[in-house]
Amino acid sequence: MAACVLTGPLDRSPKCEIRTFGTMTDELMELGQWLVDEGCSHVAMESTGVYWKSVWNVLEAFDLDLLLANAHHVKNLPGRKTDMKDAEWIAKLLRCGLIEGSFVPYEDIRDLRDLTRYRKNWCKTPLRRRNASTNCFRMRTLS
Repeated sequence: MAACVLTGPLDRSPKCEIRTFGTMTDELMELGQWLVDEGCSHVAMESTGVYWKSVWNVLEAFDLDLLLANAHHVKNLPGRKTDMKDAEWIAKLLRCGLIEGSFVPYEDIRDLRDLTRYRKNWCKTPLRRRNASTNCFRMRTLS
């Protein structure tokens, strides 16, 4: 995962520093500490599947204003695409105020939603197995 910090006055070209981090918890904690050490106050990230959630959960513990951007809204021009270029592009959009954040509920609500989805899927599992067995028998004309 790549992270970019832009520093400097808004009326001049910013100083750009890009670093890469792993996605394990201790590496994400290192990312958060690096952002704080650099004096970063705002963080924007692209919402790609469920991969943003662990990053968000770790960075939430730091005193940062987090912004989740829809991937379609921050898409860069087609061409050679790298994590480094994407990180710098998102940082530039954030610096210019061009990213509209997606709604992310509070942690308690996120936890409740996760538990509700887990329970719903858990309850559906026996029915899915029964239906799969029935379909299997039908295909073999055993029912």
